[in-house]
Amino acid sequence: MNIEASTVKDFNALSTILEGELFTDALHKTIYATDASVYRKLPLGVAYPKSNQDLKALIEFAVNNKITLIPRAAGTSLAGQCVGDGLVVDLSKHFTKIVSFDEQNKTITVQPGVIRDELNNFLKPYGLFFGPNTSTSNRCMIGGMVGNNSSGTTSIKYGVTRDKVLRLKTILSDGSEVVFEDLNTEEFLLRTKGKSLESSIYKTLHHELSNTDNQLEIKKEFPKPSIHRRNNGYAVDALLKSKIFGGDESQINLSKLMAGSEGTLAFTTEITLKLDDVPPSKNIMVAAHSHSIEAIMKAVVIAMKHNLYTCELMDKTILDCTKNNREQIKNRFFVEGDPKAILMLEICTDNDADSNALADALISDLQKHKLGYAFPKLIGNQINQALELRKAGLGLLGNIIGDNKAVACIEDTAVDLKDLPNYIAEFSKMMEDFGQNAVYYAHAGAGELHLRPILNLKKQEDVVLFREITSKTAELVKKYGGSFSGEHGDGIVRAEFIPKMIGEKNYALLKRIKQTFDPNNVFNKGKIIDAFSMDENLRYEVDRVEPDILTIQDFSDSLGILRAAEKCNGSGDCRKLPDAGGTMCPSYRATKNEKDTTRARANALREFLTHSDKKNKFNHKELYEVFDLCLSCKACASECPSNVDIATLKAEFLYQYHKENGLPLRSKLFGNSTNLNKLGSITPRLTNFLLNTKITKNFLGIASQRSIPKLEAITFFNWYKKNKKRLDTAPCKNGEVYLFIDEFVNYYDVPVGIDAIELLTSLGYKVNITSHKESGRGFISKGMLGKAKKLADYNVGFFKHLISNDAPLVGIEPSAILTFRDEYARLADDKEAAKKIAKHTFTIEEFIARELNEGRINSNQFTAEKQVVKIHGHCHQKALSSMESAFKMLSIPKNYTVTIINSGCCGMAGSFGYEKEHYALSMQVGEDTLFPKIRNMGDQTIIVASGTSCRHQIKDGTDKNAKHAISVLRAALLQPH
Repeated sequence: MNIEASTVKDFNALSTILEGELFTDALHKTIYATDASVYRKLPLGVAYPKSNQDLKALIEFAVNNKITLIPRAAGTSLAGQCVGDGLVVDLSKHFTKIVSFDEQNKTITVQPGVIRDELNNFLKPYGLFFGPNTSTSNRCMIGGMVGNNSSGTTSIKYGVTRDKVLRLKTILSDGSEVVFEDLNTEEFLLRTKGKSLESSIYKTLHHELSNTDNQLEIKKEFPKPSIHRRNNGYAVDALLKSKIFGGDESQINLSKLMAGSEGTLAFTTEITLKLDDVPPSKNIMVAAHSHSIEAIMKAVVIAMKHNLYTCELMDKTILDCTKNNREQIKNRFFVEGDPKAILMLEICTDNDADSNALADALISDLQKHKLGYAFPKLIGNQINQALELRKAGLGLLGNIIGDNKAVACIEDTAVDLKDLPNYIAEFSKMMEDFGQNAVYYAHAGAGELHLRPILNLKKQEDVVLFREITSKTAELVKKYGGSFSGEHGDGIVRAEFIPKMIGEKNYALLKRIKQTFDPNNVFNKGKIIDAFSMDENLRYEVDRVEPDILTIQDFSDSLGILRAAEKCNGSGDCRKLPDAGGTMCPSYRATKNEKDTTRARANALREFLTHSDKKNKFNHKELYEVFDLCLSCKACASECPSNVDIATLKAEFLYQYHKENGLPLRSKLFGNSTNLNKLGSITPRLTNFLLNTKITKNFLGIASQRSIPKLEAITFFNWYKKNKKRLDTAPCKNGEVYLFIDEFVNYYDVPVGIDAIELLTSLGYKVNITSHKESGRGFISKGMLGKAKKLADYNVGFFKHLISNDAPLVGIEPSAILTFRDEYARLADDKEAAKKIAKHTFTIEEFIARELNEGRINSNQFTAEKQVVKIHGHCHQKALSSMESAFKMLSIPKNYTVTIINSGCCGMAGSFGYEKEHYALSMQVGEDTLFPKIRNMGDQTIIVASGTSCRHQIKDGTDKNAKHAISVLRAALLQPH
């Protein structure tokens, strides 16, 4: 029977009784078909429950319709825990409350959708924190951490999630609400009485774990007790520590069993956690460099004798990936030479002298054993940068160009620390026999390395290798008494190996436990018990013929647009919220909908380009919907570890989609705004009046609340004609520049253009103004790539013989000038010329900062008055340039106190924020971070925003005026006497 067809009517009925939302459309099923693993299964639909009552309704529905429920939080699982053919239940949107906090007893109760880093931000003022710290900590959620028994970088000092769970409120498979918490023997036995499902659970566990043969079998087959990262099946071994089963612990808590159960036993609705005092504040990180993996493994054993707080590893593969990542390259500052691996060793004490002494002792010990060639010491923010580099490792593996990828299958093995060198030596030999160079990174100090083979899972031969390598590694881990699942869980990729890892008898025991908890297999079918096959339901169809997709943009750097979308590995960095910093992804931050993430857009594009049977594979309304709220901020191009550039993909999509469906009038008008402004500038006062009337706004589909930017009384080019003679006679001791007068400066921001040319001229530069074309930014944003390409070809041809290191191209509006560094490389026919121009193209902030470094500009040329300056960065500036240049430029006046505010995206995004259907979201994006910070600024504070859209958004959202950086610097210039 076709479950999907037979339940459509029931789904409609279900949606009417849910307080939350239920989606069964193709788009939602598509974007929830994958997580961060290699697996893909289309679910029946996606539910966003708002209450316990919703969860009970979903459970009842699942039982009645014989389907399974797949619990999901951030969806960053590496083993396929969130992939299934049932109904996905996403708790990340509504189950996000901190329920209660007990400072005195150092406990906190949260719902499963609370993000780990947000929890610790809440706890920071109290000097407390939740210890387990995964690489996904800025978006992973406590529910997922409990489900996977997560640990991360801090486990060598603070343990794993299972160690921290005190109490769980759950809903069982019959809809009953049950609390799992500490019980003494008498309380435990009391709960075995009765006929409820809860009683059956306690009765079964008491019967099974009181059995001496079962106890001996568990102790014999489960991982060595010394391995604290252990996640094979259900943690029945943890329950044996209780006195009731012959252990020495007076209490027993079934929360220990639930931790690591991957949502297969019950739904958790509240989690009470034990907290720790924050670590000592005086920390030093030693970055031990080595020329061999063998040496670094030996170094781990030595280093772990030094009371470390962190012991993490990055190998050459990871380090090389960081070389091409815009965001991470600045975090490589401490890397010396070309190491095979770097061990990151953190010391913490309460004073600097003690920390330095311990760090020196550690270095001395490693040097004595000749384990390493460089040992830089990192302090303060340098440590955060190094840890960010390590954290990015997971996503950075997606940067490998082509179909060969570092595959998660054996990346979660943990062995006793003393076994680690021998285990890795055997593992390396095994991989050599397979013709593999594995990736080594992560938690060396815990005996766990995230080892990954490089495989092409689009090819059958590598799928065979996928299984063979996983199977052989399981045997090797078993030989050393290790854990095959240390912290990432069993999921799909490792669950079928559980019988091998813990023995058939123990596996049969786990099956009986699952049967008691969940007799109808309602919860997350195919995980842990009766597992899905690890080499089926892969993200890619094996040995498929790759779709041939023609594009107007050049995607050869990714081997085509499909592979550009496939770079997304699902790590979910795009789900980080404002407190995590950065800009990605502004639409998700505003809506909290998975549909509005970078990940969802990449996944949807991949799905339709791969599976569509249409001639134009872009021609799908679902793709239009998923791209609609993308602001084209380009934050993903730098902040996504895999550099998935959704703005570029969206522009291509719109171009291809509009070929079939036509271009909307409003898009035509916005795209052709330069030509329209040329006409409007003939009578600017009349144009400004007409554009700001309600009738015009309504006709154009512009939000009535918006103020339309006003054309200046004179265009910049007309002003320049009147002033050219004066400017040309000025002395030019510092060389020449070509100033790109973009379409925004020419019509709207003429005073900013005047400030730029007057300042540069006053500083001794010959400023060339030429008859180039517009940048094409408006065309690009609306997918009018044919017209954008013509402009790119013209401008590249125009400037290719003019621009050089001695005569650079300098621009004022970031989104316009940075097209030369970004889109033109994909659009222009003359690639070499485009690349050459890009090398010598600068934002005006970058140019001024360069000239400052070269000594051609100095602070004596500017005022000594005191000013407070706050900078909001344009999204493209942050993604494709750097805000450091703006900071340096505005710090030239020696008494200017300059701060770059962590402000995310302003929300305007060119024409996006003017469109009436996008206005509310645009303003919400501004409210997320930027607007509150602007409102809190004093009246004397100079607000800087170099983007013209940013300045308009700040005015509309806060009624405060922002200035371009160049206008601020020109105002600070001392006039010659």
